[in-house]
Amino acid sequence: MKNGQAAKKFEDLAVWQKAHAVVLRVYKLTRGFPKEELFGLAAQMRRAAVSVPANIVEGFYRAGRSDKARFMNVAQSSLEELRYYFILSRDLGYLKAGADSSDVDEIGRMLGAYQRTLRSDQVATPNS
Repeated sequence: MKNGQAAKKFEDLAVWQKAHAVVLRVYKLTRGFPKEELFGLAAQMRRAAVSVPANIVEGFYRAGRSDKARFMNVAQSSLEELRYYFILSRDLGYLKAGADSSDVDEIGRMLGAYQRTLRSDQVATPNS
């Protein structure tokens, strides 16, 4: 969000925007995986990637702070699962050894900050 304004819709959240961009990147990357991975690693990697912004969306529209935080935690868990799939894909030779995961790191930091904000009594949530 710009200028410290509260998000009115989930698309306003920078963390959702970055997570969505990662989903698009994962879909592009996994197109190059071997055919035998279509229903294996490629599908798992895509599922984990999609889960991150999907849980951000679901949490955004929850009424209570603890419920919102729980969905952000699920998003973070899916992000960590995705991080592992990047490691595995590199180790299997499906991705270049230097495949950048800085966006995954950044999303993790943003989700952690969002969760801390939700758990804080002093700060209002984006749509409460």
